[in-house]
Amino acid sequence: MTTIRALWRLLRCMGHLLGGLWTLRWHFDHLDEATRHALIQAWALRLLSVLGVGHKMVGIWPSEPHLMVINHVSWLDIMAIHAVRPQARFVSKAEVHRWPMMGRLAAGAGTLFIERESRRDALRVVHHMTEALRAGDTVAVFPEGTTSTGHDVLPFHANLLQAAIAAQVPLQPVVLRFSDAQHAVSPAVAYVGDTSLLRSLWWVVSAQGLQVQVEVLPLMACAGLDRRQLAALVAEQIGAKLRA
Repeated sequence: MTTIRALWRLLRCMGHLLGGLWTLRWHFDHLDEATRHALIQAWALRLLSVLGVGHKMVGIWPSEPHLMVINHVSWLDIMAIHAVRPQARFVSKAEVHRWPMMGRLAAGAGTLFIERESRRDALRVVHHMTEALRAGDTVAVFPEGTTSTGHDVLPFHANLLQAAIAAQVPLQPVVLRFSDAQHAVSPAVAYVGDTSLLRSLWWVVSAQGLQVQVEVLPLMACAGLDRRQLAALVAEQIGAKLRA
């Protein structure tokens, strides 16, 4: 029964992805911003539901522009955030842009792609992030630069946090926790090591009682701090929540 349920979830997931691509191709560019955000949120919530992932949010989003800083566990992270904060524009590694279907959908949602190994490209992305933040956009980053098991955080890279300093906006720490029926920290979503995207997808659709919690922590002011100090402080704040 577990295998049949997993296969059914995969089939529905493919249909949902294709439906998202159809909407993006024929309708998305003609919609106003509020309608786009509503569609992104509804699409993300539906995808989580199709995959068998429950969703819970703790905290309140600020109304002022901010740079969202999030611990990175899975390819599900962006959907988990878009389900409650559809206006967030993510900074993601360029590899995601090349993923079948998901890359096109991520680009349509306003994702900024970065070649993480290139210092020049990092400077380009920080410039675009700063412009977006000054324009009032919400920008979201995963400063670990890669995914972890979800028990704690990896060291935070400071480069992208420079955009918040330049734009004079605060950081918004966000904690993602994935649990399931047997585990407080679910191993089913740990997208680490040599795990392929297809294997990770199979683990997700095979899991029972999978749930993601999005916890919004207090805003962190950037005034008087450099990017390395900010990275250390926000990493400790998010890590302490995960370890609690």
